[in-house]
Amino acid sequence: MSAAERVSALRRARPRNRLLRGSLLALAVLTSYSWFAGDFDLAELFNAQRSGNLARFLSVDAMPRPLRDGAEPGELSGWFSEQWSGRGLEAAGLSLAIAVLAIVLAGAAAALLSPFAARTLMICDPYVPHTRHNRACHIGWRALCSVTRLFAVLLRAIPEYVWAFVLLAIFGPNAWPAVLALAIHNAGILGRLGAETIENLPPGPMAAMRAAGAERRHIAAAALFPLALPRFLLLFFYRFETCVRESTVLGMLGVLSLGYWVNEARARLRYDELLFLVALGALLVMAADIASQLARKFVRGEGRSNSSRLDEQLA
Repeated sequence: MSAAERVSALRRARPRNRLLRGSLLALAVLTSYSWFAGDFDLAELFNAQRSGNLARFLSVDAMPRPLRDGAEPGELSGWFSEQWSGRGLEAAGLSLAIAVLAIVLAGAAAALLSPFAARTLMICDPYVPHTRHNRACHIGWRALCSVTRLFAVLLRAIPEYVWAFVLLAIFGPNAWPAVLALAIHNAGILGRLGAETIENLPPGPMAAMRAAGAERRHIAAAALFPLALPRFLLLFFYRFETCVRESTVLGMLGVLSLGYWVNEARARLRYDELLFLVALGALLVMAADIASQLARKFVRGEGRSNSSRLDEQLA
């Protein structure tokens, strides 16, 4: 048998995943339906009017105002300095402050929600294998777990923008609607992910503590929390990046963050200032991403060492 025949035979004998093929087929059908039902016209993207708008935007609107007037390089640097000191610094600082406060509140709320949403902890006798549970006790703990999980779903099911719009009616146009909107939404996300982190922990340390007579609250405080903390912090910093990005957008609701001034520049047709603020927001998100990556790298190393120390103590 030649090499080509062997390759062909291997291809015919390869395992076939019906679910994957069905999913790809469903995706193709839904994409085709969306294209034709949405009445998208590809030619509209490339007609003469769109091309003229793009050329004018790049050559005139998006250019810093001093460059349009043939200014010297010193005047251009003065324009950047004016944009930075006039509103950029204050708006970026407020955006960052909103994100930090929101993620701290979300992390604290999620730390309280997660244990009650973990199915491995919310049973009559957690971490005791082969135990027959009292039916009423089992139903009670399962109901508490289900209600907590549904509550977390409710928190994250409503987008941050909707939360902020509702909270504006209560707190008015200040920073609190943005802070609380981000905190509520991310508490639901972190609460559910934290519960899954607890459920996926190796049961050995908790079972050893339970066999030694530890109660549920002792297991949660002395074993579950230290073991789940590294993974929870990874999720915490990941969501922090999202809060930084969303805090700039929520400013369009009236908070004096970057989004507010972006909306204000768009209303005045100052697209050069708009792009400066957008670029400043992008730099802020990039800085948050770098800080998050460094923190997660440190947490991973600490998590491995903490897990090893806990295993040694239980042994």
